[in-house]
Amino acid sequence: MANVFEFEASIPLSDKKHDVLTVGELLIDMMTTEYDDSDTCDTYQKLFGGSPSNIALNVKKLGITPLVASAVGDDGLGRFLVDQLQQAGIATDLIQCVDDSTSMVVVTKSVATPIPIFYRGADYQLAYTSGLEEAIINSKIVHFSCWPISRVPSRDTIESVIDTVRKHGGLIGFDPNYHPMIWQKGENGIDYVKSIFGKVDIVKPSEDDAERLLGKAEPERYLDYFLELGAKLVILTLGKDGALVSNGKETLAFNSLATQVVDTTGAGDAFWSGFYAALVKGYLLKEALSLGFAVSAYKLKYTGAIVDLPHLEFIKEKYGL
Repeated sequence: MANVFEFEASIPLSDKKHDVLTVGELLIDMMTTEYDDSDTCDTYQKLFGGSPSNIALNVKKLGITPLVASAVGDDGLGRFLVDQLQQAGIATDLIQCVDDSTSMVVVTKSVATPIPIFYRGADYQLAYTSGLEEAIINSKIVHFSCWPISRVPSRDTIESVIDTVRKHGGLIGFDPNYHPMIWQKGENGIDYVKSIFGKVDIVKPSEDDAERLLGKAEPERYLDYFLELGAKLVILTLGKDGALVSNGKETLAFNSLATQVVDTTGAGDAFWSGFYAALVKGYLLKEALSLGFAVSAYKLKYTGAIVDLPHLEFIKEKYGL
């Protein structure tokens, strides 16, 4: 990949069979049916969840070809998740069924940043297989988050994933959604997460992610720090204040396109989805960023991480991009 991603150019992608391969957690989001910051709601709904799998479902709707690699338990929740992927027309060959419970996150519906409770089992049992390797070699973009690197053995799997992408040419996106509660007991994962930035191409920390990793600082300082750690393109999202994006040479500010916020769950995944779909379709980097924020704004109007997204070109027209 290029040393600098120019905003007024498209990112050249290899001509490969699969557009986006997402690697990591496939899990249940158990979400309250009401807005409830006092924890008194006793009714929850079962929703499809997990950042990489959310992105796979989203990009399919936006008009490009995804694959998802993950691990679920041999239980009803795992079968529900696999069935959701199959209904969306996404291949499930890379979904491993393991001897552990399907992972789950309990979330309170919120218009602010939701505070999740994590129950982890199968998701971090993801193994590096010959099938996964073949998928990596044949994918233009490979994406993962902090979930699979937070525990062994999936951490070892992601390290092999990165090595394979680098050998065979591909773009790597990393969501540094660090949260101490998903990390191995007794291990401070911050230094490990920092070590990943120099191995990937594009990172998208939220302001909360940046503060958890680096402490309190001004947004511009966060950008500098992530670039110093080796990231080539840093997309720092700032909630209602939009985002700052730097390629190391130039920094652009983007306003939020959100006009209505019903539920923030999955807003970051929606951004990645619109951004990746636009890159694959050959849009200039600056345009792809704007389309990512437009897809995120569209998602914010609905409950749950997964919504019925229209084609990317419809969203482009809707937001006047």
